[in-house]
Amino acid sequence: MKGKILVIEDDPSILRGLQLNLSMEGYAVRSAMDGETGLALAKSESPDLLLVDVMLPKMGGLDVIRALRESDRETPILILSAKGQEADKVTGLQLGADDYVVKPFSLKELLARIAAALRRRGPREPEEAGPRRFGEVEVDLVARRLTVRGEPVGLTAREFDLLAFFVAHPGRVYSREQLMQAVWGARYSGTARTVDNFVGRLRAHLGDDAEHPRHLETVRGYGYRFTP
Repeated sequence: MKGKILVIEDDPSILRGLQLNLSMEGYAVRSAMDGETGLALAKSESPDLLLVDVMLPKMGGLDVIRALRESDRETPILILSAKGQEADKVTGLQLGADDYVVKPFSLKELLARIAAALRRRGPREPEEAGPRRFGEVEVDLVARRLTVRGEPVGLTAREFDLLAFFVAHPGRVYSREQLMQAVWGARYSGTARTVDNFVGRLRAHLGDDAEHPRHLETVRGYGYRFTP
């Protein structure tokens, strides 16, 4: 695998094309269709490079770049800009983006710019990440292991992905749609009920009371909040 790329793009056709072509080039691809979800994924997934559209719902691409650069000065960011967005392009570079491509762009040019940005950045140093503990629960994000009251608990890959996302973002409320984008990906065609089912299973694994959950709280009419 060449590396992990996070694509934050709200145009479904462009996003699908990028997912397909980057995957064919050997990259692992994660995606989001709004700025808030993209920022959360950037912080939890530690991608090797980001492709960020300027015009995004919920949180604009420039705000995503600004927020990321407050804590991460190293990860390469490429701006995806439309013709006529010259001022936004310049602002993005001033905020810390490394490069830009203008839509409609050549796939060969984009791949060359991605490869160049990754070469400039160099290999990523391994991160130190110890287990996260709360109460009688321990979550090891590196080993992908859940332990409750000292006993290992078996999770499916998707269950652990959802749990890891919650653990990485304590106290924040996410809608079902945001969770589906972050964990299942933008191409997933399931419904919000899928998230409800997985949250129910995680509560059972954690020993959370479904009626009065301690860790995975339902925010009525919106989504879920994780509290350690």
